[in-house]
Amino acid sequence: MFVVKLNEARFEYDVHSIVKAFYPEENVRVLTPETVEKKRTQLSEEVRIEIGLTPEGAVVFVGEKEYNWKYTAQTLEKKCYKDSFKRFLYRTLSACTQKELPWGNLTGIRPTKIAMGMLEEGKSDAEILSFLKESHYVSTEKAELGLEIAKREKKLLSTIHYQDGYSLYIGIPFCPTTCLYCSFTSYPICAYKDRVEEYIDCLIQEMEFVASAYRDKILDSVYIGGGTPTTLEAKQLRRLIGKLKELFDFSAVKEFTVEAGRADSITAEKLTALYEMGVTRISVNPQTMNQDTLKLIGRQHTVEQVEEAFSLARKIGFTNINMDLILGLPGEGEADVAHTVERVKALAPDSLTVHSLAIKRASRMSRWIEENGISTLKNTDETMRIAAEGARTLGMKPYYLYRQKNMSGNFENVGYAKEGCFGIYNILIMEEKQTIVACGAGTITKRVYPDGRIERCDNVKDVKLYIEKIDEMIERKRRLFED
Repeated sequence: MFVVKLNEARFEYDVHSIVKAFYPEENVRVLTPETVEKKRTQLSEEVRIEIGLTPEGAVVFVGEKEYNWKYTAQTLEKKCYKDSFKRFLYRTLSACTQKELPWGNLTGIRPTKIAMGMLEEGKSDAEILSFLKESHYVSTEKAELGLEIAKREKKLLSTIHYQDGYSLYIGIPFCPTTCLYCSFTSYPICAYKDRVEEYIDCLIQEMEFVASAYRDKILDSVYIGGGTPTTLEAKQLRRLIGKLKELFDFSAVKEFTVEAGRADSITAEKLTALYEMGVTRISVNPQTMNQDTLKLIGRQHTVEQVEEAFSLARKIGFTNINMDLILGLPGEGEADVAHTVERVKALAPDSLTVHSLAIKRASRMSRWIEENGISTLKNTDETMRIAAEGARTLGMKPYYLYRQKNMSGNFENVGYAKEGCFGIYNILIMEEKQTIVACGAGTITKRVYPDGRIERCDNVKDVKLYIEKIDEMIERKRRLFED
């Protein structure tokens, strides 16, 4: 346990994120007097970093070394103080570890929002790059990537109906099996086969309420995700999507995505159903094209099945197919990533989403690391470069980006796509500029107000509870939508 002692309950999230980024192999815990008292935790010799905050600045002890900071700004405004403190903590840990982080002291999941906001203010490229590098210590490479993506996002979102429009997410919380790294709401389809029809009934109830409540708004994009939506049978997909098309006006929909996801859930009958029901974009997600890794992470399909599923989707007529890859999977290095990229290039997808492995406490990966150590999870500048170069060789450009806590190598997730195949919903969910209404177990609706304020309401994660409490789920949305 790597304990950080903080003298008051402020900035715990930021302190944890920055410390964890510099010490990724450690199990970091931030303790304040409040948490010590609440959890009756005893501070001991395990304390590795001690931070004392005052209105005038801060002092940080790393081992026996002392680092002091004097707050020299004219205002005690909270955000200004916090930003200055984060810069100080970053400089301190950078000096202690002799490391620079690619995204500097940025701890949020949406670094492109900074560049987007500055573009909307009329700032120049030079001003934006300078701010990212000097105020947040972002590397030149990542600052330029963030700016490039922000510009592309701004252009792509110029036709979106922010005030009088919305997007719709439908969650299917079933999977063939649960992957080692997964923390999403998903349940093994074999254990829930007898309740799937009942689940779809409840989804339709929720969709009926949304269609009525938002009948005067414009629907811009629709995304069916999970879980793995193609765990549903073809007739179930037709039933669900048929009702979706009946309830909602699709005349302005720019993109209709379904995550076909895992190859072991894909059949010709299901793909035909999706194509005939008007789905315009699908994902066939291998994560890796190395068979040993697929087996290790709990995927019950072969690399050849991925290639067959992709080819089948092309044959049926899909012209916008995404593939997801994860870098930093157990035991994979540069040669493994290069192998995956070469096999993907041979398939020539229309978009590629490159994820840096994020270690979630709710996933089985956390337990796996405890047993096997974190040293086998390696994501480097070179593996990121290999994936990016592969995407560019396919004629793709980066169009959206986000980060998560505990990411391998402290890098990012990047979506690449060919012209005309950019995932609009992916940008919307990251930039939080438009209301996204979500139906299904474990989903979260985000209402975006004209002043930029965001309010959320969530659905229960458990499938059985969702079915039992569907009226309550609808009532939560009613309260969110009523003012």
